[in-house]
Amino acid sequence: MGKPVAKLKVMCARSMHQVVGALTAAFRRDTGHDVELNFGTVGALQKRLDAGETADILILGAPALDKLAKAGIVGPATAIATTSVGIAVREGASAPDVSTPEAFRQALIAARKVAFSDSAVGGSAGIYLAKLFVEMGLADAIARKGMPQQSGGEVATRVANGEADIGMTLIAEIVPIPGARVIGPLPAPLGNDTTYAGAVTTGSGVKEAAQAFIRALVQPSARGTWQAAGFKLPV
Repeated sequence: MGKPVAKLKVMCARSMHQVVGALTAAFRRDTGHDVELNFGTVGALQKRLDAGETADILILGAPALDKLAKAGIVGPATAIATTSVGIAVREGASAPDVSTPEAFRQALIAARKVAFSDSAVGGSAGIYLAKLFVEMGLADAIARKGMPQQSGGEVATRVANGEADIGMTLIAEIVPIPGARVIGPLPAPLGNDTTYAGAVTTGSGVKEAAQAFIRALVQPSARGTWQAAGFKLPV
């Protein structure tokens, strides 16, 4: 008889949904395992964990997993992929100069509307951008012209349909949206990278299958899928 089929529950950062969804479909076909995917912002997933929800695999920002490892909730983490906060304009529109912090600041001032991830949702990009606007002295301007969105996909959509001149969210959330074009990451030294890692929870009853799932996400054949979706991979 073959190995019994495992039922895996995965809680994963939302910006990875496209790639993790595609790689999970392949994993299901290859192994026969049943995988339940739960996507959300890192903040929202942390609240679910704090409320007592459990999973077999957690795929979160590396700092969040480090805290969970110290608390004994997960085992060793595997680095999976990194994405950066990027700047988007509408496909076909002229791109403003965003090569330096001052040029980027002037582009935001000149923009009619600016879309970005809403910090209240708890995503890493939104939290970072809210702090950045204050540090750049643009809090008042952004309050007037800003269009905070519930997801990175919605940020890119506002840009694609012309509602916003500039959009900012994780590059991996811009890439899948037709009509939105990434013109670059935030200029140095303003750039902000988010590295995601995966770990098996200590309470999982299907650890072997869970480890196999994480290995499937980082296997060499998956590299092209990650890169096409706007992620950078560990060297």
